[in-house]
Amino acid sequence: MEKKGCLLPLALRDFHEGRIWLKEYSPFSKGDIEKAIHHKHFHIIEGIQKVPHLKCNRCHNTDPQQFTTFDCSKCQQQCIYCRHCLNMGRVGSCTQLMIWTGPSAIRTKKHPLEWAGQFTVLQQQAANELLESVKVKRSHLLHAVCGAGKTELLFPTVHYALELGLRVCIATPRTDVILELFPRFQKVFPQTTIHALYGGSPKQEGYAQLVLATTHQLYRFERAFDVMIVDEADAFPYTFDETLQRAVQKAKTENAPILFVTATPSQKLLTAYQNKSYSFIPKRYHNRPLPVPRFDALWSYEKNLKRGKIPRKLKQWTEDRLAHKEPFLLFFPKVELMKIATPLFQLLDASILAVHAEDPDRKEKVLKLRHEEVPGLLTTTILERGITIKNVQVAVIGAESTIFTSSALIQIAGRVGRNADFADGDVVFFHHGITTEMDDARTKILYYNKKGFLQ
Repeated sequence: MEKKGCLLPLALRDFHEGRIWLKEYSPFSKGDIEKAIHHKHFHIIEGIQKVPHLKCNRCHNTDPQQFTTFDCSKCQQQCIYCRHCLNMGRVGSCTQLMIWTGPSAIRTKKHPLEWAGQFTVLQQQAANELLESVKVKRSHLLHAVCGAGKTELLFPTVHYALELGLRVCIATPRTDVILELFPRFQKVFPQTTIHALYGGSPKQEGYAQLVLATTHQLYRFERAFDVMIVDEADAFPYTFDETLQRAVQKAKTENAPILFVTATPSQKLLTAYQNKSYSFIPKRYHNRPLPVPRFDALWSYEKNLKRGKIPRKLKQWTEDRLAHKEPFLLFFPKVELMKIATPLFQLLDASILAVHAEDPDRKEKVLKLRHEEVPGLLTTTILERGITIKNVQVAVIGAESTIFTSSALIQIAGRVGRNADFADGDVVFFHHGITTEMDDARTKILYYNKKGFLQ
């Protein structure tokens, strides 16, 4: 990369293009950064905007309660920093943020798609509608039941965009969804540079024309993507955090369409798109019905677990899975309760593992279940979506807990029966009293089954 005698590493451009980055945390040498600034390859802005109101220029947080004043050793005065995105490096009022304005990376238009699958009639219709929306730069909602083949439906649209030289982002609130999607896209786009960005993700080389990222990672992008796809668009925390929604908007170019993809759209999304630009697939690609959850009372389950005893029904269910060599997921409402329960289940089989959001080995544990190296996992709601395990069986302990919303329960039930060779399976909601959320989840699944077989 050369401009009037200014020679800079191409990797600097490839990394910074489309990103908004803390100057002090650039992975490149101070000399190269200063040289790039001197030649106007970067636009420098302040970290915290004070007028007309406080605003973090990275995450766009404007909540006054999320800013803190501190004595800054760097500028020897009182500064303000944003607590909202603190885990990505502190942005303060004396912080400099860099936005790349130099030469753009060369975008290749050769992106072979290596996928030999066949769409059903409903899938083909939805795939065509997604593609048409991108062609006319119109945002779109794809509402498709769990196991309908949503990821495969994206292939034609992503392929079209890449071969036009466009940059594409697939964003999702959950790290586990990224870990599931990354190898699948690598397989079908083997000659495309793809990056997967999430908390703790490894360093990745080159200019990525296709980026898979958690929505939190989009704080670090600015006008970067020509097509934005938000997968699992209803998932926590995206739906509850307006800064994540703003991050999606700021990470895309001005006229870039947003494709929202989910099995459980919020009413807000349905209202916005259902009568405008909307696709609906009410049945799975293998044309078998969605497994319908059954309810089973499990009185005083928490008290029993804390006393060191697995409730009889739950123990029997687990032993049946072990006897039939069926992989299983046991969903718990609280990490603390899961940790109490884990050694009790390991008495049934020592290789049973537990996983939660802060578990540094969560990726490896899920892979062990997928590769049949462990019989089952105890988990929190982090695995409610974005995970496909052949022949998996599912039980929810404490399905009456407020964390198990209707959407969460539908997604959990949707882990079962996804494979055409194992299209049936058991989904049981163990409870201490049936809730409206449980009823709503079951009613919607029955509705999807009825709707799917009328088409």
